[in-house]
Amino acid sequence: MTVSSFIRGGTLLFLAPFVTIYYSLAILVAIFLFHLPEDKLQRYPSQWARKFCQIAGVRVIIEGADKLQPQTGYIYCANHLSQFDIFSFQGYFPLGFRWLAKEELFKVPFLGRAMTNAGAIAINRSHSREAVKSLQQAAERIKAGTSILIFPEGTRSSDGTLQPFKGGAMLLAIKAEVPIVPVAFVGSYSVLPKGTFFPRPGTITIKVGDPISVSGSSNKDKQTLAIAIHDKVAELLEQNG
Repeated sequence: MTVSSFIRGGTLLFLAPFVTIYYSLAILVAIFLFHLPEDKLQRYPSQWARKFCQIAGVRVIIEGADKLQPQTGYIYCANHLSQFDIFSFQGYFPLGFRWLAKEELFKVPFLGRAMTNAGAIAINRSHSREAVKSLQQAAERIKAGTSILIFPEGTRSSDGTLQPFKGGAMLLAIKAEVPIVPVAFVGSYSVLPKGTFFPRPGTITIKVGDPISVSGSSNKDKQTLAIAIHDKVAELLEQNG
């Protein structure tokens, strides 16, 4: 790592809590004082993520987003290499989307209210009737036109290679009856691999594949669909080579 990269990385680590607090307070002010609607609040997390990329010296390129319809709900299924997958997508992806978040976070004072007003979707991760109910509620939100980003590998890749996809995202797409969009992050592993703390300057390319219909699929098809989407993401990654 060069001296300039070390300085950038250290600067980001130092400033990250302050930047996060600033934009969190901005969201709360926008909610409680100005009563901004959900769609207007999205600029704050976008600005927050862009600031992280700018401080770290990360350039973001989006390829293929013109294949998508702005008013259509999608489930974006992507490989997961780095925390900068989140920052780059949140900061630069041209179409609106929301995050799935575990239900417990919505019970935290102020944070829960901010997440709700910003449109985050709660998911109960237990194996109970409530979990099924929360999955159905999330599906209804998506069906109504809300897009989400999911990392079907379940965690960041430890070595930069694509891992097998789990079927949960596919099940949600089937319930919501919306297309799945394969997405490939290229370059984010070099910026901040799993297990490291100092990001390096670089370029992250977000490649967007063609939407894939789940029409006619049932719950029993989720694993077959997971393999198919995994292969589409792999194709996008190979195009980089």
